[in-house]
Amino acid sequence: GRFEIARDILLAFSSAADMGMLPNRFPDGGDQPEYNTADASLWFFEAVRKFVEYTGEYAFVRDNLYDTMKSILAWHLNGTRYGIHCDTDGLLSAGGPDTQLTWMDAKIGDFVATPRYGKPVEIQALWYNALRFTEALARRFEDPEEEKLLAGIAPRTLESFNAAFWNEEAGCLFDVVNEDGKDASIRPNQVIALSLGYGMVPEERALQILYVVERELLTPYGLRTLSPSDPHYCGHCDGGPFDRDSSYHQGTVWPWLLGPYVTACAKIRGEVRNSDYWMIPLQQYLNEAGVGTLPEIFDGDAPHRARGCIAQAWSVAEILRVISEDLLAKPGSAA
Repeated sequence: GRFEIARDILLAFSSAADMGMLPNRFPDGGDQPEYNTADASLWFFEAVRKFVEYTGEYAFVRDNLYDTMKSILAWHLNGTRYGIHCDTDGLLSAGGPDTQLTWMDAKIGDFVATPRYGKPVEIQALWYNALRFTEALARRFEDPEEEKLLAGIAPRTLESFNAAFWNEEAGCLFDVVNEDGKDASIRPNQVIALSLGYGMVPEERALQILYVVERELLTPYGLRTLSPSDPHYCGHCDGGPFDRDSSYHQGTVWPWLLGPYVTACAKIRGEVRNSDYWMIPLQQYLNEAGVGTLPEIFDGDAPHRARGCIAQAWSVAEILRVISEDLLAKPGSAA
């Protein structure tokens, strides 16, 4: 309910937009922000969408954020840094083999630990969500030119996504599509495509995706970043810096991923089953390393030892969000 702070944050990020991108990092000491991510700019749209869902303050969005949002989309349609651009199929392409532009951004020297260049699955979901939400705003704000533009792009994006990303054999979504082919690694990024305001996946497929995610990735502390059945899976994130960074997104469990997973369950099934499976272990953990907070990561293998920093903002934030939005809001919830 701290909407004044929310306004300030949205205004701060909007003012930092450059070439249609929001910073991945604001360095200390007043140095220039770093614009090296494909997803931060698109998450901004979901943040604004949630803001108006809670407040109804469309006038604030129209007067302060809408022009920035249109500019971001225009840059993405025409092309910006790191080769980020909307392809002819309506999907968003980004980067190359030497870049790490998604949240799976571990890089050691010139070695990219999880190369996800081309068309990562969650980037497409965020892109479609941004297109549809801004289209709705354009309609509300009586901006027919923008509305027509986005209404012409979004259906092609949706059609291309479902044609390119559905992995019939595995019953889930490919993680990345690029000129080298389709990456069938079973990763958690696909749950983001199920959890945003504007979904992309038909219900029958969405239910299959949830089944695969629960079978391969769900643990009592979050979702694994890679299926244990994958030959590249790393069950422990330890050792020296190179070993740790190499395994960072190759099976390591991230608690924040419970956020999109739980929201996807609530949206698609209408309920969140067995929330005690992860609620109780996380609650018990609150009395361990970082008292009253949650860590960055856990090992993929049991007993899922905590790793990384002992207090991670997005671990805490996403758990609090789904407890509030998806569990406490549901009658009869065990939360």
